[in-house]
Amino acid sequence: MTYTLQHTDEKSNARAGLIQTDHGQIETPIFMPVGTVGSVKALSQKDLTEHVKAEIILGNTYHLFLRPGTEILEQAGGLHKFISWDKPMLTDSGGYQVYSLAQNRKITEQGVTFTNHIDGAKHLFTPERVMDIERSIGADIMMVLDECPPYPCDYDYAKKSMHMTHRWAVRCKEHHYSRPPLYGYDQNLFPIIQGGAYKDLRTQSTEFVASLDLPGNAIGGLSVGEPHDIMYELTDLSCQILPKDKPRYLMGVGTPVNLLECISMGVDMFDCVLPTRNARHGLIYTREGIRNMKNKKYENDFTPLDPDSDCLVDQMYSKAYLRHLFKAQEYLAFTIASIHNLHFFLWLVKEARKHIQDNTFASWKAVMVEKLATRL
Repeated sequence: MTYTLQHTDEKSNARAGLIQTDHGQIETPIFMPVGTVGSVKALSQKDLTEHVKAEIILGNTYHLFLRPGTEILEQAGGLHKFISWDKPMLTDSGGYQVYSLAQNRKITEQGVTFTNHIDGAKHLFTPERVMDIERSIGADIMMVLDECPPYPCDYDYAKKSMHMTHRWAVRCKEHHYSRPPLYGYDQNLFPIIQGGAYKDLRTQSTEFVASLDLPGNAIGGLSVGEPHDIMYELTDLSCQILPKDKPRYLMGVGTPVNLLECISMGVDMFDCVLPTRNARHGLIYTREGIRNMKNKKYENDFTPLDPDSDCLVDQMYSKAYLRHLFKAQEYLAFTIASIHNLHFFLWLVKEARKHIQDNTFASWKAVMVEKLATRL
């Protein structure tokens, strides 16, 4: 994997770059749709390529380990072939499940023992085991095993957790790079910055992660309940320290406003379930603000979802029809709204890239942030 920094905005730290993987290139900044179990909910791979125009998607190590399992994935030749996806892919490490499934896990220096949420069976995820699982999945970009502490979090716990995450990262690096690729193409490992909401710990963690000299770096442990101003402050802190010649991935973030604010600090990569999860509840994001498509005011609104969009779905279906589908509880509502939202998120980062290259990002962002937070 290579990363080329192509341009930095003159009035911010926003960056336009290019990531080259063995499955293709990714123009940054980029938003990555989340395909937890090898599927972005309610969408086909054709939807993702033709309508959403996704350049890279995510898979979830924990869930793919449980179903369909690494044996099936290896028989298929990896997740790319299993799901018929020939573009880049990233897998997380299961570390977020350490956070989100707190009632079903135990953390030790050795690793994390999960109680399977499907049938109650126990599984030990060591850093080495996670590397084995991610190798079997076959993503172009892999994440180290980490612990994501909750917010708020006691300083001593955050410090202890951070140092353990660092030790796990070293074990992941040593194990991953001790073996050849499984499917004949490179898999690139990213370490993860932790440290809770404490600036001194975040500084230490960022410096440690940078010292590992891996192909890219991730900022983790944010968007877990902390106020946005704290998230922005800690993201900016890490971006000021991280090397300029490697991609920066802010994990699990976020809203359109979050994306633009963090792009201005120098973040290159984002992922979040928000656009598809909110789509299934009737919320869609537009250039003018957020619409609740279940509202009665759209009952006889026969205008397109977004007449300015180059997405066929946005031009083809009216607001009234989408509202009808939600009220009738038709599954097609989930598909249309999810395509719209993901296309919008991809449009937003592509527009950001254009404005970065034109040195107009800062002024464009100021206008867009005000619009994007508006409830229509």
